[in-house]
Amino acid sequence: MKALNHWQRIEAAIAGETTDHAPVALWRHFPDDDLCLEKLVAHTVDWQKKWDFDLVKFMPSGTYGVEDWGATTGYRGAANGAREVIRPAVLRTEDWARIRPLDVLAGSYGQQNRALAATAKALRGAAPLLQTVFSPLTTARKLSTDRMLADLRCSPDALHQALRVITDVTIEFALNALEAGADGVFFATQLASNRILNAQEYACFGKKYDLEVLNALRGRSRLNMLHAHGDDIMFDLLVDYPVEMFNWHDRLTKPSLSEAGAKFSRLLVGGLNEHGTLLHGWPEDIEREIHEALSHNEGRRLMIGPGCVLPVAIQDRSIQAVVNAVRLPHRQLSYA
Repeated sequence: MKALNHWQRIEAAIAGETTDHAPVALWRHFPDDDLCLEKLVAHTVDWQKKWDFDLVKFMPSGTYGVEDWGATTGYRGAANGAREVIRPAVLRTEDWARIRPLDVLAGSYGQQNRALAATAKALRGAAPLLQTVFSPLTTARKLSTDRMLADLRCSPDALHQALRVITDVTIEFALNALEAGADGVFFATQLASNRILNAQEYACFGKKYDLEVLNALRGRSRLNMLHAHGDDIMFDLLVDYPVEMFNWHDRLTKPSLSEAGAKFSRLLVGGLNEHGTLLHGWPEDIEREIHEALSHNEGRRLMIGPGCVLPVAIQDRSIQAVVNAVRLPHRQLSYA
C-alpha cells in the first residue's frame, strides 16, 4: 500500500479502512517554558519536526483556564510537567458569584490561541492541530479544588450559575482556537470518574455543559478528541459525545481497547502506559506493548498514543521505540 499523509492516515483510520500503518501521536508539557508564547511555539514546532507525529496536540499550561479568574498557579516539579493550583479563586460558596464573563482574546486565554496561531502558521497544516480545551466542570474544579464537590451537592444553584459562565467562555475560546488555525479540540474531562462523582451527578453538572461546548463546534471543526482522565471512567456515559477520537488510560483502567471498540465506532487513542512501560521499559518492552494493542480489531480504528501526557523524563530512545513499532511493524525485532 502506498504511503499516506497524516490527514489521510487519520481519516482512513476513523473510517475503519486499511492504512499503511496505524496513526501515532505523543504529547508532553514544557514546564515553565509554556508560559512564554515564543518558547511554547518553538518547543511545539521542534517536537513535531523531530518526530513527525500524525497529530499535534497543542500543550498550553494545564492551568491556563483558571488564571484569568484569579487562581494562583505554579510548577512544583510534577512528573508530567503540569502546573498546579496553589491558591484557588473560589474558597467559599459565595465566591462562585465572582466567576464573571472574560474576554478570551486577552489574558492567559488569549495567549494560548496566539501561540496556537503561530504554531499553525509554522506547521502549515501538514498534520491535524488540536487546541487543549478543558471541560467546564474540570475548570470549576481547578478554580476551587475540593470546595466544588461540596457545593455540587449542597449548593448546586451556585455551581450551576458559575458553570453557565465557564461554559460560555469555553465555547468562545474553542471557537477562537478554530479561527486561529486549530483543526479541532482535545476536550479533556477530569471528573467523569466513578471515584469522584456518580453518573447522575456527572450527567447534570458535567455532560450537560460538555455537550454545549462540543455541539458549538459542529460544522466548524474537522477533528475533535475526547480525553477522559482518571480511573473508573464513565465510558458508557461519554461514548455518545460528538467526537471523532476517544482517549483514556486504557492500560490502567477499564474499558480495554477491545471492550471500547465494541461501543465506540470511531478512532480509539491509546495502547501505551506512559508512566510504566514507556518510562521504565526497554525498547523491546515498548514494542511488545504496542504490538499487543495493535492486535485488537486487527489494528483498525486505533491511534497509538499515551493514556495522558508523557512524563517529562521520557527518553528519546523510548519515543523512537514507539515510532519503530508503529511504522516498521514487520521488521525483525531485537527480542524475536
